[in-house]
Amino acid sequence: MPVSQMPVSRRLVEIRKAKQMSRRALSMKSGVALSFVNAIESGQKSPTVRTLEKLAAALGVPVSELLDDKI
Repeated sequence: MPVSQMPVSRRLVEIRKAKQMSRRALSMKSGVALSFVNAIESGQKSPTVRTLEKLAAALGVPVSELLDDKI
């Protein structure tokens, strides 16, 4: 059974929107290319652990929050 029922892509969108942050702002703050943020959020690409760390730091949340659908 997977660790989370909700894909990272959906969690990322959910958290980003809750923080009222645009994809562009997340890209700039995290250092992750906007095209890659778009690909992750649309489910086309899977982020590496390092990318998850960058995105989580930019959002001000622990990596576990991107992986877990139970906040």
